[in-house]
Amino acid sequence: MKVIAIKLLRDFWTKHPDAEQPLKAWFDEAKAANWTSPAAIKAQYRSASILKNRRVVFNIKGNDYRLVVALAYRFGAVYIKFVGTHKQYDGIDAETVEMEI
Repeated sequence: MKVIAIKLLRDFWTKHPDAEQPLKAWFDEAKAANWTSPAAIKAQYRSASILKNRRVVFNIKGNDYRLVVALAYRFGAVYIKFVGTHKQYDGIDAETVEMEI
């Protein structure tokens, strides 16, 4: 998969260094993946939450952080929409959130 907006991940782990390795691991796994459906994601990440609007929420670092992405399955693209702490996640609508790049 092609991961779009990696800068959001880098900016986040600069502020939260303990998130760097888990986010890099997720990025490497996503880049190597060939997700063609939500079921393919769930097969790899049982704890991922599948939402409307082709959105998926991943738990990062034992659920300390949340990552929201949108997928374009046909194009093999993953768009980073949000990365934040669990508390920050609780304050957003994961189905519509957009972060500035």
